[in-house]
Amino acid sequence: MTIMIEQTTVSPTRRWQAALRSVRSNPSLAIGFGILAAIVLAAIFADWISPFDPLRANPLERYKGVFSGWNILGTDELGRDILSRLIHGTRYALLVAIVPTVVALVIGGLLGMVSGYVGGYLDTAIMRVFDVMFAFPGILLALGISAALGPGLSSMIIAMVVVTVPAFGRIIRGAVLQVKEEVFIEASHALGFRGRRIAFRHILPNILGPAIVYGTLQTGRNVILSSSLSFLGLGPQPPTPEWGQMLSSGRTALATAAHVATIPGLAIVILAVAFNLIGDGARDYLDPRFNKQRD
Repeated sequence: MTIMIEQTTVSPTRRWQAALRSVRSNPSLAIGFGILAAIVLAAIFADWISPFDPLRANPLERYKGVFSGWNILGTDELGRDILSRLIHGTRYALLVAIVPTVVALVIGGLLGMVSGYVGGYLDTAIMRVFDVMFAFPGILLALGISAALGPGLSSMIIAMVVVTVPAFGRIIRGAVLQVKEEVFIEASHALGFRGRRIAFRHILPNILGPAIVYGTLQTGRNVILSSSLSFLGLGPQPPTPEWGQMLSSGRTALATAAHVATIPGLAIVILAVAFNLIGDGARDYLDPRFNKQRD
């Protein structure tokens, strides 16, 4: 006689519906994802939705104001359409915000896991290196690295990675030290599991929450940091449509054409706020107390 066991599976549609309900129940997460989705779509379809070539200059139409004919957001000091440059600049803004965060999370996460799990002299050595890096203000350290490597997109990303690695390492190390004292880790040792298996199959899944939350918040900080470096001339060089560089080039006309610098500045703030909202929402969503109240 055979016994039929019916397995209940959750369809992908229901999973998406549950995820959407979770996002809607978290205003910060919903607003942040909404803003970020609009910026990502603008970056993907920039070639189709931008009204003009972002590099085309027309000196006869310099400093046109907002809503001046087809130039909805006006023109800059060379007569280039600000809206077109702003739309194409979303690609650089997302690139320099997300890529350094991901790379720093991987490097800092590995160092933090090794430091917290192995301990001993290796932990001391890694933490002392981080302490030395923390002794320098982040913006000054990034300025020094970018200046040494030379202006450009790649040097700016490298500088941002170096600056943010210690923070990720500290966060991950603290989470590892906390999880390492849990009962299920002691049980894994008792069952004879090796250190690598325990680290990547038992500790790593339990520290992803703090890593994701801090990574999202750090991405928002990277928006400001990358714009600061570009503003000082250490990022992508003209005529690249990058928001920090646009803000820098418009600062000379604040008295006569304030919109040239104000508009990219507002775009930088909006993108940074979007990532911060997502980080705050993710922190609430991953908090067990929030989940209990929601249920």
